[in-house]
Amino acid sequence: MKKKLLAMFSCAALLAASITGCSSSKPAESAAASAGSEAAPTESAAETTATTASGDVKIALITMDSIDQHWVTLNDGAQKAAEELGVSVTFMSPNTKDDAQQIECVNNAVAGGYQAIIVAANGPDAISSALKEAASSGVKIVYVDSPANVDAEATFSTDNEAAGKTAGEEMIKALEAAGVTSGKIGIVNVNAATDSTVKRENGFRSAFDGKGYELMETQYGEGDAAKSQTIAENYITQGVVGIFGCNEGSTTGTGNAIKASGNSGIVGVGFDKSDAIMNLINDGYLLCTMAQNPDVMGEEGVKAAVAALNGEALGGKVTDTGVSVITANGAASGAASSDNAAIKASQEWKIALITMDSIDQHWVTLNDGAQKTAEELGVSVTFMSPNTKDDAQQIECVNNAVAGGYQAIIVAANGPDAISSALKEAASSGVKIVYVDSPANVDAEATFSTDNEAAGKTAGEEMIKALEAAGVTSGKIGIVNVNAATDSTVKRENGFRSAFDGKGYELMETQYGEGDAAKSQTIAENYITQGVVGIFGCNEGSTTGTGNAIKASGNSGIVGVGFDKSDAIMNLINDGYLLCTMAQNPDVMGEEGVKAAVKALEGESLGGAVQDTGVSVLTK
Repeated sequence: MKKKLLAMFSCAALLAASITGCSSSKPAESAAASAGSEAAPTESAAETTATTASGDVKIALITMDSIDQHWVTLNDGAQKAAEELGVSVTFMSPNTKDDAQQIECVNNAVAGGYQAIIVAANGPDAISSALKEAASSGVKIVYVDSPANVDAEATFSTDNEAAGKTAGEEMIKALEAAGVTSGKIGIVNVNAATDSTVKRENGFRSAFDGKGYELMETQYGEGDAAKSQTIAENYITQGVVGIFGCNEGSTTGTGNAIKASGNSGIVGVGFDKSDAIMNLINDGYLLCTMAQNPDVMGEEGVKAAVAALNGEALGGKVTDTGVSVITANGAASGAASSDNAAIKASQEWKIALITMDSIDQHWVTLNDGAQKTAEELGVSVTFMSPNTKDDAQQIECVNNAVAGGYQAIIVAANGPDAISSALKEAASSGVKIVYVDSPANVDAEATFSTDNEAAGKTAGEEMIKALEAAGVTSGKIGIVNVNAATDSTVKRENGFRSAFDGKGYELMETQYGEGDAAKSQTIAENYITQGVVGIFGCNEGSTTGTGNAIKASGNSGIVGVGFDKSDAIMNLINDGYLLCTMAQNPDVMGEEGVKAAVKALEGESLGGAVQDTGVSVLTK
């Protein structure tokens, strides 16, 4: 990272004469990525069949500054996508967070003939006039991280209010675990105008509604670590029990202030991920940080800019690029540990992992994540799933786990109704239940799954975009699902159908293939004989079968969209037989499922929290 920063500043110096106050780094000219390369796991805005830009394209990337690791990482993602797509992206951000300098960068980009500007607005009001002028001259505007008040082609950012609320909840859990149910809480923000950090603060404050804590007046450090440290030190002299930093610099300053105070009882929670922040977390001076995905913002920002320049209408869509709670040793978690320093369980707990089957790559990957975390925590996790999706076999696995003395069961319910009785009996005998991917109808310690309805809707929107881009505004759409009982895939179907509300397409009756690729292929082939223009597969097997059917038909005009990631699915996408797939994060489900099971076994109350583990749109 230091080398990247040095290179960036070298380029900034070279361009200082023409771009005063703005740093710049420009990638070397390179060919587009090969057709077989895999897209980054993110929601792609660019048309999936187009891997390169049409003609010479110059794009400016203007973030709040060029120093914070967050922006450097965002630029890394942008440069990666630029190389793949064969375009030029110039990182021409100010050296410090300053509205006037950022406006100057926008004006310089327009004057320099840049056709698109990807921007993270420092002050949305301040920069809007310059962006409006740029747009009126034909420049395409794409937002990353923090939008301004001008319409843009697309926005890729964190749901900052929700993430801020999570930060507050993590702080409250840690304070209450320590027996602290009242006290002063300090907030270190950047300024009162930056949309992203204001929303984080609002979300953070909302977490404390109805609690006995006193949230103090927010202080502003302009994202500077030294200024933020001074603010945090002042809070500490006033006897705060917790401090929230709203961005990288604020968080670093907060952690340094707690470190300098020697008061280990102050709970510091922050935002963004950097080496300095991770060191402060691992050393016990910060509890956790909300880690965004700036590389994804950069990649998708470039893809969206290229798509817009190629004439694609993106409709101003806002895409949440996700956030994770990072605790000690870089562990991503949906729930904070009451003791971040404890990385081992108090004993070798026996945990059973029971997924829908043991064959699909999705479940194999989920188990990989579970085993990784089991080794880290010093517990035993047994993968004891059926060979096929069968309610009776899954119930038998649950009963065997109870009989075998397993203290916790992590389960992905095939049939929520079918398995509920067995899980209820297990829970009544003291077994801790944690859900991954698909819950049943019994209360559990925690659930780690995809927001399947939202992801299904995204799948539908991706299909519609591709069909409309091809001039197809009506026609039959087939849906291949697993069964009518599996909660996760039913929600995906519901979300998919909702995307077509008010559109001129005919959604056909759903057919069920039990998640079997061969059965799903037969169903998809039958749809094709009925003249469908698109087919949606609701899980790995359904998607593989759909792609194989389209491949066998030789009809390249059928748009196939699916769910889950496997080698077979990615090959079908790269060969052009599927448009895209909604890729979940099963490894995260497995990791977090084990952590939650251990916490519950150690006596921590998780409150039945439901954690969205995220989804990405994978394209060619």
